[in-house]
Amino acid sequence: MKIVVLDGYTLNPGDLTWDRIKSQGDVEVYDRTPVDKIVERCTDATVVFTNKVPLSKETLDQLPHLKFIGVLATGYNIVDVAAAKNNNIIVSNIPGYGTDSVVQLTFAMILAFCHHVESHSASVVEGNWSTSKDFCYWNFPLIELVGKTIGIIGFGSIGAKVGEVAAAFGMNILATGRVQREQSNLKNFQWVAIDELLSKSDFVSIHCPLTPETKGLINTTTLGLMKKSAFLINTSRGPIVVEKDLADALNNGTIAGAGIDVLSIEPPPADNPLLKAKNCIITPHIAWATKEARIRLMELAADNLAAFIAGKPINLVQ
Repeated sequence: MKIVVLDGYTLNPGDLTWDRIKSQGDVEVYDRTPVDKIVERCTDATVVFTNKVPLSKETLDQLPHLKFIGVLATGYNIVDVAAAKNNNIIVSNIPGYGTDSVVQLTFAMILAFCHHVESHSASVVEGNWSTSKDFCYWNFPLIELVGKTIGIIGFGSIGAKVGEVAAAFGMNILATGRVQREQSNLKNFQWVAIDELLSKSDFVSIHCPLTPETKGLINTTTLGLMKKSAFLINTSRGPIVVEKDLADALNNGTIAGAGIDVLSIEPPPADNPLLKAKNCIITPHIAWATKEARIRLMELAADNLAAFIAGKPINLVQ
């Protein structure tokens, strides 16, 4: 059985092993695959793994031997699932592997706005503390999280874990989600409508999936509901935020800052307005990418393949 990994470098730049997947067939791993090379590389493949290489209907129709697509991520919008189903191709994804890592980056961004650790460290290294007239100084307002309110848009597994960490910091928690389960384990928790969440929160953190309803959810109108002192965090999906509207809101002082790990186009074009926006932290889609999370992803991908081979596929997306 031929197995092709189309874009293995991001998952495994050399610090992991493909051994479990290689033990299940004849494996070819490509670091990256341009769209015009997909069919050539997958012609005889029974199994294809992809992270961000798109598998369109046109492509799938040219791969008659393909029976299983393993998406090396939770999101699977890069696969035309309807076309896969019509071609009797099973599609599996990797749910839940990165929850803790995403939560960790969420609070790394929140805490960056609270204490500006790297900026203050750079200031000290530049000599500003050595020449200070006082025993201490700070270049930004410092923020304590106790008593502040975090609004969590999307309260699934990641959003709920963000809520747990926020509670440990002594924050008040407002949440909105499709399913509103009882949350008596969290102190100072309340389900609210999106407008109330935006208007009352000191930090707004996005953890909802990208759907037709959430695309463009954060725009000029919704940003205008937020406090001028509030911060927006997005570690979910780029198109949930209208990037020009957010850049304008940052530059105009509508909100105080934003921490962004995802953009609508990745890598971003040089003219993306957020790249030059005020008080905007941007990281290159790294929330998922701790080594621990990637190890879990690799193991789950091998589990998905083994289940398919055994005739009992798991983590199906169709």
